[in-house]
Amino acid sequence: MLLDLLPFLIIAPSLAYALISLWCGRRFFARKEVEHGFSPPVTIFKPVKGMDAGSFGNFASFCRQRYPAPWQLLFAVASAEDPVIAVIERLKREFPQHDIELVVDGHLHGPNYKVCNLINAYPRAKYDILIVCDSDIRVGPEYLREVCSAFAEPQVGLVTSLYRSPAIQGNATAFEAMGFTSEMVPNVLVALQLEGLSFALGASMACRREALEQIGGFAALVDYLADDYQLGNKISRAGYRLALSGYFVESVMHRESLPTVLSRQLRWARTMRASRPGGYLAAGLTQPFPAAVMALIVSGFSLAGLAAALLLYGVRSAVVVIYSRRFVRDNIFPRYLWLLPFRDLLAFATWGLSFLGNRVSWRGHEFRLLPGGRLEET
Repeated sequence: MLLDLLPFLIIAPSLAYALISLWCGRRFFARKEVEHGFSPPVTIFKPVKGMDAGSFGNFASFCRQRYPAPWQLLFAVASAEDPVIAVIERLKREFPQHDIELVVDGHLHGPNYKVCNLINAYPRAKYDILIVCDSDIRVGPEYLREVCSAFAEPQVGLVTSLYRSPAIQGNATAFEAMGFTSEMVPNVLVALQLEGLSFALGASMACRREALEQIGGFAALVDYLADDYQLGNKISRAGYRLALSGYFVESVMHRESLPTVLSRQLRWARTMRASRPGGYLAAGLTQPFPAAVMALIVSGFSLAGLAAALLLYGVRSAVVVIYSRRFVRDNIFPRYLWLLPFRDLLAFATWGLSFLGNRVSWRGHEFRLLPGGRLEET
């Protein structure tokens, strides 16, 4: 009897986590958004290097906002030879009515070159609500209205946004996009419900200028790889509340090779291991793939073990389909449901490998990840 129950005991943590994540998702997306009608002027920072998939479309989406207050679009580039400058100049020509500015400055302040761009552009920021968005992000026309309305509450110091990637270019990029829906979004919502939000997501981070300056400005982030995590965490520890917007932004992907995707996944894994060691360890212990395999092994591949593995993946499949169709609305699942076990295997592999080294590759540079998430270029 005990041997028959053992496979089910092994899958219990992963099964429980899947159900908890479903409850957290339903709770978050069922909430009623309060319309404050608060629309402060905004400066949007776009630190860029090189070309992304659909760069012009990504940038142009920030020029098509239905927003009553003025906003400034501030691009920060390190090199005058960067090919993305031509795209920015085209943007300025096609949207002459908008306040679009380009800062070209290669001065380095530390190992995080993206943050160096932000430091260099910061003196040109005109307004007191500051948004940092990655260069591969595309938004809808209500983005500014949705994100900035949260600042009607004075205690809110930062607003961050969930992201998705509905347009997939091949199976390799599907692995990454699936991770947003099956891991990132559920993990963030579980963290939000169980411990509160104490970090930001780099796709979209809006903050008050006073909160940023209270933590030491962008210079306080320049020595870290996970500048998004650090920005949110430092503002939270400074006494401000962090808000999670239910308005999704889109990460626009281009076709990539599997090794490139795996390298980026490992970099993210090592970044999270260094930034949130406790939560990162707990997340590994609730992963479904090793639980299903262990249930089969300890049962000697009996019917009980097979039933436990099928139960776990039946529930997990239902949860990710609900997330994809109802919450995230990227429609990745059930189309790519057949890849879910392989995605879970990848997640477990990168989780394990993250403990076996401290080197990461980022934008053509090699770094050593130091305790606490600090960077050192090698």
